[in-house]
Amino acid sequence: MVFQLLDENGMCQYYDLSDMPGVSAKGVFASDKYNYLDSVAIQDQLIQFKLADQAHVTFYLPQIHCVSCVWLLENLHKINAGIIHSQTHFEKKEIKIVYNPSKISLKELVQLLAFVGYEPMIHLGGNDWLKKKKVNKKQLFKIGVAGFCFSNIMMLSFPDYLSTSIGDLGSLRPFFVYLNLILSIPVLLYSASGFFVSAYTGLRQKWLNIDAPIALAIVVTFGRSVYEILTHTGGGYLDSMSGIVFFMLVGRWFQDKSYDSFSFDRDYTSFFPLGVTVLKEGKEINKPLSEIEKGEIVLVRTDEMVAADAQLLTEGALIDYSFVTGENAPIEVAKGATVFAGGIQKGRAIQVQVIKPVGQSYITELWNSPLLNNEKNIDKSFVHPWSQYFTYVLFGIAFCSGMYWWLVNPHNILPAITSVLIVACPCSLLLTVTFTYGNVLRHLGKFKMYCKNSSVLEAIEKIDTIVFDKTGTLTNHEDIHLEYEGTKLTNEQAIAIYSVTRESLHPLSQLITQYFSTQHLVVNKVDKIENHIGKGTHAICNGHSIWIGSAAFLNEHGILVENVTAGVYIGMDATFFGVFKINHVYRKGIHEMVTRLKSKGYQIHLLSGDHPTEKNNLAQLLGVEISMLFEQSPNDKLTYIQSLQNEGHRVMMVGDGLNDAGALKKCDVGIAVTDQTHLFTPASDAILEGGMIHKLDSFLEYAQKGKRIITIIFILSIVYNLVGMYFATRAQLSPMVAAILMPISSISIVALSALLSYSYSRTLRARN
Repeated sequence: MVFQLLDENGMCQYYDLSDMPGVSAKGVFASDKYNYLDSVAIQDQLIQFKLADQAHVTFYLPQIHCVSCVWLLENLHKINAGIIHSQTHFEKKEIKIVYNPSKISLKELVQLLAFVGYEPMIHLGGNDWLKKKKVNKKQLFKIGVAGFCFSNIMMLSFPDYLSTSIGDLGSLRPFFVYLNLILSIPVLLYSASGFFVSAYTGLRQKWLNIDAPIALAIVVTFGRSVYEILTHTGGGYLDSMSGIVFFMLVGRWFQDKSYDSFSFDRDYTSFFPLGVTVLKEGKEINKPLSEIEKGEIVLVRTDEMVAADAQLLTEGALIDYSFVTGENAPIEVAKGATVFAGGIQKGRAIQVQVIKPVGQSYITELWNSPLLNNEKNIDKSFVHPWSQYFTYVLFGIAFCSGMYWWLVNPHNILPAITSVLIVACPCSLLLTVTFTYGNVLRHLGKFKMYCKNSSVLEAIEKIDTIVFDKTGTLTNHEDIHLEYEGTKLTNEQAIAIYSVTRESLHPLSQLITQYFSTQHLVVNKVDKIENHIGKGTHAICNGHSIWIGSAAFLNEHGILVENVTAGVYIGMDATFFGVFKINHVYRKGIHEMVTRLKSKGYQIHLLSGDHPTEKNNLAQLLGVEISMLFEQSPNDKLTYIQSLQNEGHRVMMVGDGLNDAGALKKCDVGIAVTDQTHLFTPASDAILEGGMIHKLDSFLEYAQKGKRIITIIFILSIVYNLVGMYFATRAQLSPMVAAILMPISSISIVALSALLSYSYSRTLRARN
């Protein structure tokens, strides 16, 4: 039935799609079991995002256990055209599905998952349950059965251990032996079933996974034991067989617990720099997203992200859901309608009331969304080719060892083969990259540098050129002072400018807002607002047409500006009024940081959209040999980055997340520097808090040390496997001891990775 399902949808040619294995599916449709999913109220609790032709939902699938499962689940769209996209999170055993509700209902979607063998574990009341620890009761039951049988088999085997010949136990010996055989059957058929299912799944797709040699060792040990018992030539190795299963299950359970203790899975719930502006008793209060409660009223400015599902309180909004859906066309939302998390407000500032608990991990998921990914940073670690063929090499060694002992001493064939199959640990090779980079990401996050994923760390190691923006990157927003020169503003004009700038997220607009905030002005309604990235803002407020931005921006729209200097120019109703001159204060430690970067061989460049009045100061700060370009538009910066890449350079861009979005996305590594906790910059590869930019060289050095840690652990893993193989091939290692050593090696890799990552991170603490 399942073959027919896959065959009809053209999914049998697996190797045309991937070089990894597929998975067989099992299950039947349960037509009545999921009828409760037809309820709109229940659907609202499960669905994270919904428009007319698109809905997003996340399920927990405890059946996910290998890359074969991932392949089938991420190709669900080939089975049902109503499924737009599906993406798995292997570590969390979760799947996010984007589907078209007009083509497939939520109930039918769940039925399809159950049919192909992945029945979701559904929890109502939102997705907060995803953060909770999950207990695998089936795994504990298997451990319990294996432990009970193993202990009793050991106890019943003691007389056999102590006897000198088969006949010493008399008539009791057959009773003990056959009782051991009966006790070993639940271990083989129930406790060890996971190893056999996993191995069989891989073999059907012509792929040897890690469970294949373990399953073979269990079968060989059990088969040899049954042969000896039935032929009355010995008591067999049922104690070793049950011990192998018991210790392997305990080891894997302990592995899972060890992994859970390390918070490295790129869930930025605890430290991601995303906050919101809450309106309370007429005041604007900045709060971390994690502290926002249901019912609170949130102010969403122009180009700011809606951080939680909320009800629109303002008369109309224009929401861009491109971060969620990939479609750029903004959608008009009426007052009282639901605005979903991830939408960007493109019009004037709006007010919304939170109606669902805030799920910060969902915002992080948007940051990592495949809709925003491109082809950069896709190189795999050097460990992957080694781990891919490990199992094949392992079977080759086991075969050669068996042939050797068959010629020399047949009695040692079984101990040698089983020990070889069990003691080798490819897990240590596979886990090296995951845990090391995971810990590096975690430590960088503690110092306010948040990388999107581990591929960013791989890319950082290859960087040879760093391009800095000036405003908001090298300069400090909190220490920038404005000085107004021009026509004196009336109270009405000041209110209009203040009302417009307070709705903008641009750092310079925020400075103008602070300039007027001390005058206790009344805020007017902004009827229309348009942001021109890299140029300025045009708005309609209280009947006035207001232009705020660069001199070129105002000139472009017929407002004549003379005596151009660095600053923000103000025009109103086709008349030039004046300019806010900017007195820059550079961030602490910039000179020392750039000096250290140059000493390490990095090429430094500066691109700025400002007038070159600061060139002399920057030359003293950064060095006269550094290439500096001024009055650069966002497109100019993008072109400059591309020209450096065409020359063979690997480029890192450090700039503002708003104006520099194109350049940040184009370069090999883009770092958005921000002092505003409510800014969200998915175009970048990392977010760096402005006050920590003086540690950039330390961050880059620490990220590069990740590969050093991987190399150290990789070498130790090879040494462990060589030593284990040496004793195993010589038949000097008990299969039971090998079963204990295998998970211990994986756990030691986790501990060593954490220790080295912590040790290297001390350099981050040392530099202030």
